[in-house]
Amino acid sequence: MEYRKLGNSGTIVTSYCLGTMTFGAEADETTSHLILDDYVEAGGNFIDTANVYSLGVSEEIVGRWLKARPEAASQVVLATKGRFPMGAGPNDIGLSRKHLNRALEDSLRRLGVEQIDLYQMHAWDALTPIEETLRFLDDAVSAGKIAYYGFSNYLGWQVTKAVHVAKANHWSAPVTLQPQYNLLVRDIEHEIVPACLDAGMGLLPWSPLGGGWLAGKYQRDVMPSGATRLGENPNRGMESFGPRNAQERTWQIIDAVAEIAKDRGASAAQVALAWVEARPAVTSVILGARTREQLADNLGASKVKLSAEETDKLTRISMPQMSDYPYGERGVSQRFRKMEGGR
Repeated sequence: MEYRKLGNSGTIVTSYCLGTMTFGAEADETTSHLILDDYVEAGGNFIDTANVYSLGVSEEIVGRWLKARPEAASQVVLATKGRFPMGAGPNDIGLSRKHLNRALEDSLRRLGVEQIDLYQMHAWDALTPIEETLRFLDDAVSAGKIAYYGFSNYLGWQVTKAVHVAKANHWSAPVTLQPQYNLLVRDIEHEIVPACLDAGMGLLPWSPLGGGWLAGKYQRDVMPSGATRLGENPNRGMESFGPRNAQERTWQIIDAVAEIAKDRGASAAQVALAWVEARPAVTSVILGARTREQLADNLGASKVKLSAEETDKLTRISMPQMSDYPYGERGVSQRFRKMEGGR
């Protein structure tokens, strides 16, 4: 795996991060620890979790692994998140100082560490003033409880507002954003990627395989079944399979990925992951493996470097739909580019 800077910080992480949302839910503790062992043995040093994953169980599993392997733990860059409800009370949710203070302390306890390397706001909170959230995070950095902070699932204007409010108040700046990003879901390229590039923030894409679609798990017009996330959850399958299955673009992308994978002797997942890893602003791609076999296959993507021709083919065929205004050929952004001589 390549080493890259964690956004605009000086900390170095591997280009593939191990996500732990499956820990305590789809992977028991024994399997989860083996997945962690395999990841570190393969050279990975970046682990991402969240307090809401299995309501704290994922953090506890990671914490016990860190305690049992102090040598590995000393080299790991550890990330977690706070924002979503961890209780039934009105202050058990959100990005207020009150909730974040408790959420951070609970995460530190479950993980068994004195400092979290990257603390991420799991989603925007429209009720809490951004100044309150950012001041809390700056205080947490000063207190040594976190080294850096970032966001997840923020819009472009939210990222930019947070960056400028932090700068205006001389507070610590955010270093990363964790968005959904894959060949099927590229809408962040309209506003969010430019906002992060402008701020020097790194992207940590989640769901880089589109929930298994880009791994070649599903067939056109065939409802998922068996050992897949949609197959094991009929309600979720009914809700998400139909709309995506109905889009011709979905199958054009899947077919293109499969064709390149066949020519290279690689898996479809490896090709899809390699495309995401090479995108602008991407620091580290989050792998959400449920089994050791899935992780091994995903990590094989680190050896796949797509050619310019392959990259162009995938990029063109997966181009997100854009309305004429303001992004399309007759939109304002295109007019300005033409006026500026194509810059």
